[in-house]
This record gives sequence, structure tokens and C-alpha cells, in this order.
Amino acid sequence: MSLLAKLIPRAFVSPLNCFVSPLVNQLPSFSLTSLISRSSIRGITIDECREKYGDLWTRWENKRYFLHCLKRTHERGPIKPRKRVHPLACHPQLRGIVVRTLVKKPKKPNSANRKCVLVKLSTGVEKIVYVPGVGHNLQEHSVVLVRFGKTKDVPGLRLKVIRGVYDCAPIVRQSQRPG
Repeated sequence: MSLLAKLIPRAFVSPLNCFVSPLVNQLPSFSLTSLISRSSIRGITIDECREKYGDLWTRWENKRYFLHCLKRTHERGPIKPRKRVHPLACHPQLRGIVVRTLVKKPKKPNSANRKCVLVKLSTGVEKIVYVPGVGHNLQEHSVVLVRFGKTKDVPGLRLKVIRGVYDCAPIVRQSQRPG
């Protein structure tokens, strides 16, 4: 009986017999201890075993690693999808203080830089927030109200400033010019 057959418990071998039993049968009949005890009186290291038995040793190690991976994936079960975390911790709006102003570049084919601010929210988390509209008066220590809203062409921007609340000025409508 090989060492690998001794290492794998019967409970594991039985449900996966179709995978495991052909591999266990192909392994060499001698065990690792017999390899080491046959080599010399003092016993040999793993590196010496690799040198002495070469390809046979690497094949044995590869099969052992494959069975270990198979057992581990079987125990873990199916992969569970990660849950998305709401950026405002499920609040409709949050108040925050501007830490600094930023400029973000959008994905292709768009090219206009997006005006953003780094905001420390009332929950204590720092987030990057998009400021909609043309121009803004925000600077460091300004107080703003933040809502959830994705900016499609900038990856990672999921929050927007609400204009006209606290220190953020409302959007100034430009008058129509005749002509």
C-alpha cells in the first residue's frame, strides 16, 4: 500500500472513488519511509530524495498535490458570489466634509475630466464623490450632502454631491444668447 493511500482517509476516497482510485493505483507501491530508510542509515532529506529519484519523485509529489487540491475544493463546496456593499451603508444621503478636490479621467471614448472631491462622510469613511454640473465652489472643509448615483464613464465613482445644499452652490443656468 502506498503512502498516499495511507494519508487519504477512507471517508474521502469513497465519494470520489471515480477520481481517486485510479490515481492511488498508479502510485508506486513503496512508501516514503521505505525510500528514506533504504537510502542510508541516517535517512535522507527531501532534496536528496529529489536528486536520487528524480522524475518518479516529482510525479509522486504532483499526484499528492492534486489529491490535496481535490479534497480541499470538495470540502469548501460551490463558490459563493460576493455581496456588493452599498457605499453609503444603506443611507439615502449622508453629510460629509471635503478633504480635497480631485480630477478623474473617464473611460474611452470620453475625454472631459470629471470634477470630484474626496469627502469624509459622517460615518467616518472617506469616499471619492462626483460633483455634477459645470463648475463648483467646493474647497477644503466645505460641508456637502452626498447621494448614491453612478457616474458611468468613471469606474469606481458611485456617489454624487447634491447641488444647492449646505456649502455647495446650485447649478447656475446660463441664459440663452440670441443669434
